[in-house]
Amino acid sequence: MSTGRTPPSRLLGADVVRLGFAGLRARPARAILSALGIAIGIAAMIAVVGISSSSQARLNDELARLGTNLLTATAGRDLLGKETTLPPDATAKVAVVDGVESASSTAALDEPVYRSPLSDPAATGGIAAMAADTALLDVVSGTLRSGSWLNAATSTYPAVVLGQRAAERLGVVSAGTQVWLGGRFFTVVGILDPVTLAPELDSAALLGEPVAKRFFGFDGSPTTVYERSADEAVANVRTLLGPTISPQNPGQVEVSRPSDALAARNAADRAFTGLLVGLGSVALLVGGIGVANTMIIAVLERRREVGLRRSLGGTRGHILVQFLTEALLLSALGGIAGCGIGAAVTATIAIGSDWPFTLPVTAPAAALAATLVIGAVAGFYPALRAASTPPTTALNS
Repeated sequence: MSTGRTPPSRLLGADVVRLGFAGLRARPARAILSALGIAIGIAAMIAVVGISSSSQARLNDELARLGTNLLTATAGRDLLGKETTLPPDATAKVAVVDGVESASSTAALDEPVYRSPLSDPAATGGIAAMAADTALLDVVSGTLRSGSWLNAATSTYPAVVLGQRAAERLGVVSAGTQVWLGGRFFTVVGILDPVTLAPELDSAALLGEPVAKRFFGFDGSPTTVYERSADEAVANVRTLLGPTISPQNPGQVEVSRPSDALAARNAADRAFTGLLVGLGSVALLVGGIGVANTMIIAVLERRREVGLRRSLGGTRGHILVQFLTEALLLSALGGIAGCGIGAAVTATIAIGSDWPFTLPVTAPAAALAATLVIGAVAGFYPALRAASTPPTTALNS
């Protein structure tokens, strides 16, 4: 038996989405500009996170290739602040420490390096002459760009291997060229690639210890000792290097782990990344304000539509859901576009820098969730305002 009541009107989910898109299509330019504000903020955040992750992946790959088991020992200062020196047998002592697999050393020479004897004496270019033994390249995991490394024969003759920056500053592009070192010509037999774990070698001119002793009075005392140990023995070897090299004054030997410097640099980069993410959040907030402004204007312009829908049986809930859906769709479209732009920027920079492309899956997921929250917050007040407008007032406006 009929009760005579009119069944309450219903708004299906498909209808809600259709109405939301219809509202956006009615004013496409405004919708695009509002979504663009969201897209810029999301793109900035995704790009910053992606670039940071790709950089971290490159560092991890590099450390996996180079190893984190390289330690360096250098001479420190005594109690009076004077520079000390390492003993001539420092490398030999380090080589016999339990856990050490290989050891090598360099010694700074007080000899200038120029392109030719006609070069300006003041234009040294910061290039340091160093005596090096033949095991150095393997210990520091260095590679050659061209030519060959020092061997038992070339170490006894006026032959030199240039670091990457030293070669650039001297204008040397290939082996076979001569440079003016310590008042005599030396033949360049090799040029190194950048040495990640020993960057001091990039600006060095490396010659053999025998020729350094013959021409420049090198006494055999190293400036820096490099050693490779088993991974599980690094911590123990680190504590033993000082007492082994200088039993009387172990505190005057400074021991460091080059890979720690790389990790610290990456930590600093990640801190800067946090700052950039914060700036991206500000841009996202500005985009949310743009969405709110767009929806408020849409409500004011569509008061007649609201009144008509109410007079045809639409409830306040229907109106609220309609305009809230528009805001969510507007923010979601901006978020999706921002994720795409951010990923494209990350890929471009990663490929250009020869990094592995890495973008955490959680980054776009969190970004899209943030856009929906911002869309809901930004669209709630305009939607509530539309739903609260009496039908007669809306129709007469």
